[in-house]
Amino acid sequence: MTLQLLEVYAPRDFLNMEEIEGKFPVVSFWTADKELEKKLTRILVETNDVERILDYLENLPGGMDTYQAILLPVQTYLPRKEEKQEEKEKELQRASRHELFTSVEESSRTSISYMLFIVFSSLVAAVGIIKNSPAIVIGAMVIAPLIGPVTAVSFASVLGDFKLIWKASLTSIYGLGIPIAIAALFSFFFSPPIYSDEFLARTDIQVVDVIVALASGAAGALSFVKRNEGALVGVMVSVALLPPAVVFGMSIGSGSFRDAIVPFILLLVNINSILLSAVVVFWLSGIKPARWEDQQNANTSRKLSLLFVSVISIVLLVAIIFINIV
Repeated sequence: MTLQLLEVYAPRDFLNMEEIEGKFPVVSFWTADKELEKKLTRILVETNDVERILDYLENLPGGMDTYQAILLPVQTYLPRKEEKQEEKEKELQRASRHELFTSVEESSRTSISYMLFIVFSSLVAAVGIIKNSPAIVIGAMVIAPLIGPVTAVSFASVLGDFKLIWKASLTSIYGLGIPIAIAALFSFFFSPPIYSDEFLARTDIQVVDVIVALASGAAGALSFVKRNEGALVGVMVSVALLPPAVVFGMSIGSGSFRDAIVPFILLLVNINSILLSAVVVFWLSGIKPARWEDQQNANTSRKLSLLFVSVISIVLLVAIIFINIV
């Protein structure tokens, strides 16, 4: 049983804890007077119930300007509550939509630190490919924060947040454009490492690569909704965006436009697989807006997103088959 502590600082009569306890399975709660007109209420709930309570708070009269809420993780709680076998949750345990949105919004920002991480990881990846060092290339994959903005696009499309879709898309484009440009500059000083296994691995693509990318993308989305940051490291390596972008840049910079086709397709396959898998996982995990009108926009956005990435997947699959036949 995973618990979280919700702290709500609001006017004295804002929260009706009897009503909240009747509507939601609250583990425990505490109140403390902070000012003459306000009080602090701490509500201990299971992770799967946090989103419902936050939605309840958003719909209370007075609006979101009336209160401040903070969500905190709980390492342990005593006395421990015994769980009955028949009461164990059968649904997927995940973080609340509000918590995930905060993380997604942060990863979709084009900050200076984001750009620096991209530059440094691009340099490391380029050197790793030239030296034919898998360890260096894997290190660059882990450093590069490329998967976050791409996942943010999928999350925003499930919510129907078109502003966030645009913002995350621009961040993704910037994040991919930098390694391509750096790799192209490298090609002016170094010949394309055509005998490097790390380079050659990104100039060959098979249908099985699509399956791997889809499975890895789904695993990444699942680890994101469960806030399992450790699993994301493996996803960054298995469905890496940085190495094919660097190889594509090197091929373009050296004027080998024909050789640039396969790494470009591999890059598109990985991006598209993350988008498709993440949209499906977010949808099946029950992520949706709280308000009815927002849900209608989200349904339209989700269907269009699934249609778009599915068509792109079919086109890429045909291109891969054509490349292997020719």
